[in-house]
Amino acid sequence: PGVMAPRTRACFAPVVRVALLLPLSGNNAALGRALLDAAQLALFDIGDQGLVLLPRDTGGTSEGAGSAAEAVLSAGATLILGPLFAAEAGAVTRRARARGVPVISFSNDRAVTQVGAYMFGIAPQSQVERILGYARSRGLSRYAALLPNNLFGATVEETMRATIPRLGAELVAIERYDPTASDVSPVVRRLVGAEVARRAVAREPRRGGGTSPVVQATSDAEVAFDAVFLPDAAERVLNTAPVLSYYDVDPARVRYLGTALWDDPRVGREPALVGAWFTAPPPENRSDFARRYRETYGRDPPRLATLAYDAVALAAVLARGPRGADFSDRALTSPSGCEGRDGIFRLRQDGMIERGLAVLEVRREGFRTLSPAPTTFQELTR
Repeated sequence: PGVMAPRTRACFAPVVRVALLLPLSGNNAALGRALLDAAQLALFDIGDQGLVLLPRDTGGTSEGAGSAAEAVLSAGATLILGPLFAAEAGAVTRRARARGVPVISFSNDRAVTQVGAYMFGIAPQSQVERILGYARSRGLSRYAALLPNNLFGATVEETMRATIPRLGAELVAIERYDPTASDVSPVVRRLVGAEVARRAVAREPRRGGGTSPVVQATSDAEVAFDAVFLPDAAERVLNTAPVLSYYDVDPARVRYLGTALWDDPRVGREPALVGAWFTAPPPENRSDFARRYRETYGRDPPRLATLAYDAVALAAVLARGPRGADFSDRALTSPSGCEGRDGIFRLRQDGMIERGLAVLEVRREGFRTLSPAPTTFQELTR
């Protein structure tokens, strides 16, 4: 579908141009176009005749993002939404901030943040703090983690090491894996074996005499953690969870924990993940958006589509302030924040974002909310 006409207002209203930088070509073109569709839906719902959206293709590259930024700045954009990836953000931010134009990136990488350049993705830090805080409130105190060996995994580990001692809990073990590897069994054996070896070590004859320690099966000695954190995407977790279960990390005794990357209906089809907990935006906020997106475009929205909807909705609200459009840092970082399709959120002056997240339980028939997302920022900061 083409761009839908927004609701109108007086014809003499000044035009407010907001740029939307997305990968509309290249490997992520389908995702970029889905975000553009969501943005147009927000424009129809909340925008008016004075707000003009300027979509531009970044191609998913830094060079393409830089060219797109130059184009929209020349066209008079006073706010830039996007790009999608952290690798693109630097090229956009340098150009935009030189002109005094703020940027709201859809990335969840804190590296994109600075004064006037905001992260709009769901930050790993807030997800880790939310799920670990909930798990601790339910009596879990010994944590292990399997983390991808990349920047995301490093961010999760840093946050775990800062959060767990503050909760009065213990980080027992961390193992890292190559996110491109097809077999995680060696990594799982290290995670499980290192803990079992503390309690039960068998010995077998070794060539040349003597003995060498051999770890017994975990059925002979329990692992030394009561929760294992698997923050990776659903595709990876669906491969990892059965391997953990095979090595007797029993989901009936060890709670599997995850992040918003688990917000995928396939997760409930894996028996080892039934009963697991993960954090995500409140599903009730998203359900109406998903229904309307399907009715409008004839397909389900990807998980990230709500980012584009909420960003355009925020721009639309600020565009019709009592004194006209106000995209100043003061307006963008208003302490009152907003409630969007992904729950409450507010931008901070350092470029980070605060979000209210729920805790969900994986069930065979879907997800069940265990701990609702905060509805006020007073609840969020308790």
